[in-house]
Amino acid sequence: MYANSRLPVSTQSGIHPGLPELLDRHARAGFRKPIAGYNRAAFAESWERYRRAGADTPLILDSCCGVGESSVVLAREFPQHYVIGVDQSASRLARGRRGVAHWPPNLDLVRADVVDYWRLLHAADVRLARHYLLYPNPWPKSAHLGRRWHGHAVFPCLLALGGLLECRSNCPLYLAEFCLAVHRMTGRAAACEACLPASPMTPFERKYQASGHALWRCRVDLD
Repeated sequence: MYANSRLPVSTQSGIHPGLPELLDRHARAGFRKPIAGYNRAAFAESWERYRRAGADTPLILDSCCGVGESSVVLAREFPQHYVIGVDQSASRLARGRRGVAHWPPNLDLVRADVVDYWRLLHAADVRLARHYLLYPNPWPKSAHLGRRWHGHAVFPCLLALGGLLECRSNCPLYLAEFCLAVHRMTGRAAACEACLPASPMTPFERKYQASGHALWRCRVDLD
């Protein structure tokens, strides 16, 4: 029953024709939605923990980390970095913490909305070493373009955090749009390529591999 995931089915036949105009509008207007108080508090607390660990330590952000499985993998793979995994679900984060016998000392899981967390990082002039977006919701319906990360008004702020940005998906159309958006907003070349992980980083990646899906990624160095 586990290997029964379906591929996303899009109502689009190609890249959304409205994407370039939407990107230009977001680049001009910015994103002015007020930041929620609980996100400010979560950011302040997590930043204090990072500062105590060594604020000059290179920072890796694992956005929408779910149960934090990928965050643990990253913390172990990059022991000289500090890893922050952010997810809006307290229950997912708690479930992930219970499943790890030996917690990496360079890892912090934070309950917050990444839209606000990204903006708070940007306001603090933070530059990331690496940034991961692993299997975001592809929102395949054409009408949902604005819900995809590259169609969201916060996307310019996400890019401004810099670092080596990696987005993975089982939806090549999503990543084709993502690459176009990165190039249009930054001038940096970005391409969708096959992703063949030796071992899965997230529960979604494990399920998609077991279901026989082709996996894809976009990697771009924003620095």
